[in-house]
Amino acid sequence: MRRDDSYLLDMLVGARTVARYTAGVTWEEFEQNAILQDAVVRQVPIIGEAARALSPECRAAHPEIPWSDIIAMRHRLVHHYFAIRAPLAWDVVEQDIPALIEQLTPLVPPEEPAPTPEETL
Repeated sequence: MRRDDSYLLDMLVGARTVARYTAGVTWEEFEQNAILQDAVVRQVPIIGEAARALSPECRAAHPEIPWSDIIAMRHRLVHHYFAIRAPLAWDVVEQDIPALIEQLTPLVPPEEPAPTPEETL
């Protein structure tokens, strides 16, 4: 489904954004950087919301991806943001994001090249 492709892309973009934000960052740096924590905590619900919006058929076709865990983390971050601790966010960065990128990459259609100016005429 085209709609599912869009949600899978949203998830992959969000996961890659988290990976980019945290590349080369140590736990100690992450623990002391509230802005970075906020940036990560902002992306994870986007990933979870896109996972929740996927069709049941898409989720069933890829049981290797922990859909319910991804959606549950979204709910936890959105509804219990006051209880979010840096170790939980760091665990997502270290454990979940790399695996999710690896799982989603083959599911997302490659980007189509932008048309050249001549092609748009």
